[in-house]
Amino acid sequence: MTQADLPAQDSRARVEKAAIDLRAARALVDAGIASSALFHCQQAAEKSFKALLVWRGIPFRRVHDLEEIGALCVQVEPALAPTVKRAEPLTAYAWKLRYPGEPYEPEVSEAEEGIEIARQVFDEIRRRLPEAAKVPE
Repeated sequence: MTQADLPAQDSRARVEKAAIDLRAARALVDAGIASSALFHCQQAAEKSFKALLVWRGIPFRRVHDLEEIGALCVQVEPALAPTVKRAEPLTAYAWKLRYPGEPYEPEVSEAEEGIEIARQVFDEIRRRLPEAAKVPE
């Protein structure tokens, strides 16, 4: 492996983790655990966006803010703007429902929508990556 192969390898690792988060979200929804499913939706979108940034050599801060990360993606792929906008509300699930005293218990329909959004992000990013960075669907 050469230095030139590293961005594709790092992007692929992030896409693989995003795919796992999508599967985890689906399993949790199927088990009726919407709050944890939404956390994994946020994670899938975050890892997908970061995979594109790594591939394009765009530095980013270590944050969970999909608006911030997504804005960097839009700078190199303007067509992603509607997808980023749709994903931004997932940001709150990185922390909002993770700890005791959660503000509410989300309905399964909210988690289903989260999965749909995270899947859209995943698919849009995957289309923009080189073959070496893609994982099978």
